[in-house]
Order: sequence, then C-alpha cells, then structure tokens
Amino acid sequence: MQAWQVHENGEPGKVMRLEEVARPTPGEGQVLLKVRAANVNFPDVLMARGHYQVRPPLPFTPGVEICGETEDGRRVIANPALPHGGFAEYALADAAAVLPAPDALDDAEAAALHIGYQTGWFGLHRRARLEAGETLLVHAAAGGVGSAAVQLGKAAGARVIGVVGGADKAAVARELGCDTVIDRRAEDVVAAVKEATGGRGADVIYDPVGGDAYTQSAKTVAFEGRIVVVGFASGAIPSPALNHALVKNYSILGLHWGLYNTKNPALVQHCHEQLTELAARGAIKPLVSERVPLSEAAAAVQRVGDGHTTGRVAVVPGLTSPEHAQNGASA
Repeated sequence: MQAWQVHENGEPGKVMRLEEVARPTPGEGQVLLKVRAANVNFPDVLMARGHYQVRPPLPFTPGVEICGETEDGRRVIANPALPHGGFAEYALADAAAVLPAPDALDDAEAAALHIGYQTGWFGLHRRARLEAGETLLVHAAAGGVGSAAVQLGKAAGARVIGVVGGADKAAVARELGCDTVIDRRAEDVVAAVKEATGGRGADVIYDPVGGDAYTQSAKTVAFEGRIVVVGFASGAIPSPALNHALVKNYSILGLHWGLYNTKNPALVQHCHEQLTELAARGAIKPLVSERVPLSEAAAAVQRVGDGHTTGRVAVVPGLTSPEHAQNGASA
C-alpha cells in the first residue's frame, strides 16, 4: 500500500515521503481500517518536527484522525495507532476506541469531527461549564480547533466573539456564525473585546494559540470568567501571573483531551453521542476547506504548519484532484 513516512524530523514538506510499504498487521485489540479520509491536525506538524509530546519511532506515518472502513464495511472514526497513522491507504486503530461515523456527515467531515469537536465539547462544557447567554471568545476562530468551538458555542446559546488573523479568515469566522469578529492584524484585540462587551469582558475564553493570545485573554476575561488553555499553536507557552488571576477572580483551566481516553472513556463515548445528535440536526458541521489526494498530503500538512489554512484540510486517498470550500465557507 501507499503511505507517507517520516524518516527524520524536520518540516513536513521536506521530511514526509510517499512510499510503497507493507499493509500493517493488527496487534492484540487492534483493527485494520481502510482510510476513507484523514484529517490534518497541528500535532501532525509537531510530530514531523519532533516537537510533540508523543514521539513515535522512526519511520512513522503521521495522521492522527481518520474516517475509515472496517473489514465488514462499517464506516467509523478513529485515532490511528501510531506509528501506523492515517496518511496512508490503511491504518491501525484500537478496536475499543473506534466510534461510528455520523450518517449526517461525509467522510471528510466525519474525519474532522473527532479531535477538534471532542476538545471543544470537553473544554466548553466539561471544564468551563459554558451557559446559554454567556459570552465566549475564541482565538483562531477560523482554524480547525477554533471553528469547532465557535459552532459548539453557538449551539449552546452563547454569544461568540471570534479573533482571527486576516480579512479572509474574518470572512470565514462570520460565515461560521460569530456574532463579533476581530481581526488581530488590523485591530487592538483588547480594546475591541471591551467595546463589544461593554467593558465587561468574555465569560469564557477558548485559547488554542498561547503566546500573545493568552496575554490578551488575561486582559479581557470577565469577573468569574474562565480561560480554557487548549494548546500553543503560536509556539510560545505563556507563564500566567497567578496574582492577576487572584485579584480579578478568574479561572485558568487546562484541557488535555487525550487523557479522557484512559481516565474516563465512557465520557468520550457520551460526548460522541452528543456531537452526533448536534450533527444530525445541523447545529454543527465541520468546516472542510480543502480535500486533497493522498499524493498531496505532505504539502497539506506543511500549509497547516505555516498557518495558511482555514477550517480543516482532509486527505482523501480515493480523490484524484483537490476540492475546495465544500462547506460554503470560502477560504
């Protein structure tokens, strides 16, 4: 079968190589899946660079989120068991963690439902306890993680402020449903949030960026607000001033979604059921801005790493040429 392999760490576009390799053999408790679509996530970039907390042995196939097909023809979503990742014709997954793909979503959308939306649901509902009528601020609102949080926030009845970088991404954020969109390249984020909230600030802030975004979060969080720390796509890990959290009465909440797979897997299943229901009634729909053939996976991962994409980019092995903006939100 064909699979992308990383033999040495570096930029994805340089170190990912498409090769002919043997089809992987499932180990105990694993299942072989034919890859129908593989979603590109930022961890794929970090793993190629050797900067992720999980470091699979070299060579490995990246791709941490797929919609696949079982040997008996069932359509499922899964996190592949590395080093046999999703940017290949076949991947391995732990049988106990495989979930049914929602009928309301196509393969690429289903592949994009899992990590970003599970992270969003746990962050907003489990950790921050977002309530209807509250104000939610989402950093990188047009990205894969941010767009999921925007949709989940709107579905929960929140007022959503989206922060983006650039006019094109601002247009995407508006189409996603943001009530207010702030272009950090053209506006003062802190001043704009205070203006949009009458000086009160945001009740919940969802931050997958870190760095300057976290600094802005601390300045714009409301009394008894909650900052959910999801990741550090900027590459800069902030050092919160805890005295500031004390005098302003706000909470800093960490979220490592992967821990729930071992600490509370039943809650992951419950979340999937909630997401499936939301998808069935059209309340959420993953923004897949690009669908690319397997042959273009390395370039797609590099674009995500460079910050040149909106929503999700899906690698579809059966595709012969790229397709763009399938969800109505133009990139």
